[in-house]
Amino acid sequence: MNDAENPEPGTDDRLRLSLEATFDQAVDLKRTLEPFLEVLEAHAGVWMPDVVEGRRRHAYSREAVLRALDEKRGKKGMSAGFSRATWPALDMSLRLWLPPAEPRLHVWVSVQPLSLFSDAGRCGEFVDMVRAWASLFPVTDAAANSLAEDQLAEPAPMSEGVSWLNVFGPRFVERVGLERVLSTPAHRVEQLPHGSVLLVLRPTAADSASDDARIAQARAQVHLRPELHFDTVLHALRARSAALAPVAPRFPPDLAPLLSRLPDALPISERPRRISELNAFRPPAPEEWLPAVLPLDVEDPERIRRDYGELSESLVAALHSHVPSLAEATPESLTDLDVYFWKENFPERYTRELIDEHTVPAVGAYLGLMLVRRLGGTWLPRKAMEESQVRIGERVWLPFLRARRYLRSRQSLLDCSLTQFFKEAERHRP
Repeated sequence: MNDAENPEPGTDDRLRLSLEATFDQAVDLKRTLEPFLEVLEAHAGVWMPDVVEGRRRHAYSREAVLRALDEKRGKKGMSAGFSRATWPALDMSLRLWLPPAEPRLHVWVSVQPLSLFSDAGRCGEFVDMVRAWASLFPVTDAAANSLAEDQLAEPAPMSEGVSWLNVFGPRFVERVGLERVLSTPAHRVEQLPHGSVLLVLRPTAADSASDDARIAQARAQVHLRPELHFDTVLHALRARSAALAPVAPRFPPDLAPLLSRLPDALPISERPRRISELNAFRPPAPEEWLPAVLPLDVEDPERIRRDYGELSESLVAALHSHVPSLAEATPESLTDLDVYFWKENFPERYTRELIDEHTVPAVGAYLGLMLVRRLGGTWLPRKAMEESQVRIGERVWLPFLRARRYLRSRQSLLDCSLTQFFKEAERHRP
């Protein structure tokens, strides 16, 4: 499977299900879980788990599930995780709470990418799976939605919103009224055993931000909560869709390798807005260069160059587990370092003393080393470290000065990125 077919987990939206139910503690655990796993195997299809994990990883089997649960048995309950080794990605967990607490079962399913669920047949299988589970166990609450949609929704009890798929438990049904719940305008509404009701807004989940889906969502929500006003609810839902609308990246070419990686560090719901901001971002041109060489003012330039080499190696040693490419000393290594510092919010997370006395010199030395190795530059040390230069053609560059400005704040990591500095020096290479 190539990279296009198996993208990095975390970068795409996904469908997430949370289901909470009770179960009969008098029934043997194996007999309790056997039909649950039968339903999973019958309906999961392409996202069927092939790994189950307790304290160890096991190839999926029903026996392995029981073994994994036993491995993670605690005083209050037990749990097991499920995943897949190949795309599509799956993050699933099963947790059981045991007496003396009320016996409860919680199922969490997250399938990536959400685009899998643009197929009505696959969505139907997913709904049938949830319906079967809700028929086996008395469900308290269950809902399935896209991750981005959940991130945008205001924190509120599930009864105050309507997801793509819902199983409303007996308390909700009693409070709203069975007749009203069953008459909700939706793609599928069905009374289930144990007093719950299944409600599915539309045939497919992947288009939940479309205008037709928002209208259906607003109608259902207002039906279940008559005190709400349709136009007000629809306006709020359309605002969510606008916030989720994809934005095409149009980053400055020099910074595209860096900026294209920053949105992935944010919640999916925030990425379109951030891409828009980065499209408009224009950093100042690098100013850390001189048109003429400052004369050497040190007695042993070669010794200082060795010191710079040791400083550079100290950066690699300190960060090699976080930024493995540093050891390769390529232009891409600088971008990886930019991304790492930005994601870590390094300038504002660590003390100014540590940054000024250790990080700035190490980063400056590494940046200068890159100019020497990759652009044919020559180190020209000075007593004042920030005046130390790398000569490339007719210009001299000041990597230590750049490093100091670079590490002032999180914003300065972008305003004074190592990626842009290297590109500018490369452009002026003879």
